[in-house]
Amino acid sequence: MTAPRRALIVIDAQQEYFEGLLPIQYPDRDTSIARASSAIEAAEQAGVPVVLVQHDLPAEAPVFASGSPTWHNHPAVAAHEDRAAHRVRKQFSSIFAGTDLAAWLLEQGIDTITLVGYMTNNCVLASAAAAEPLGLSVEVLSDATGAIDLSNEAGRASAQQVHETLMALLHSNWAAVTDTAGWTAALQTGEALSKSDLPTSAAQGRGAV
Repeated sequence: MTAPRRALIVIDAQQEYFEGLLPIQYPDRDTSIARASSAIEAAEQAGVPVVLVQHDLPAEAPVFASGSPTWHNHPAVAAHEDRAAHRVRKQFSSIFAGTDLAAWLLEQGIDTITLVGYMTNNCVLASAAAAEPLGLSVEVLSDATGAIDLSNEAGRASAQQVHETLMALLHSNWAAVTDTAGWTAALQTGEALSKSDLPTSAAQGRGAV
């Protein structure tokens, strides 16, 4: 099997998720940002390009207002800004919508993207799904991403429930899900990560009920 040509994509590791209106609740945000930083360091050591993505909205927006204190990357990620292979600003959930990222990845010969950052229930999910028609393989690091508690007219779910459910959902079709240690080991050996599929996940799900 051909070794994957990876890029590590750090999605919206911004202060909005730490000091703003959208604090990450699960996994622990200090732990998840530390794992994301570790993944960046592992990628840099392995010569894997690192792409930093920031959500960027107008100055009057309630969240991610361009140039505001909570718009900036978390210090653990900001420390790597000068060494990033590419930087992207986006206005939509998907890292590909309205950006040059897909074209840049094609130019670099990348066939596999590894997603870390926030949020599991929005930009990570949307980006993993959007990669499918682009022919990109996707990896998601479960301990370097995170979700928020949700409650609205349709129902409610804890951040842990949201995160764990979406990790299982992603692994069933759109992405190979692992933790940072597992990914780092695969990075060092050049191995591709495996994921499940819908029929297998459905059969195992029926057996677990």
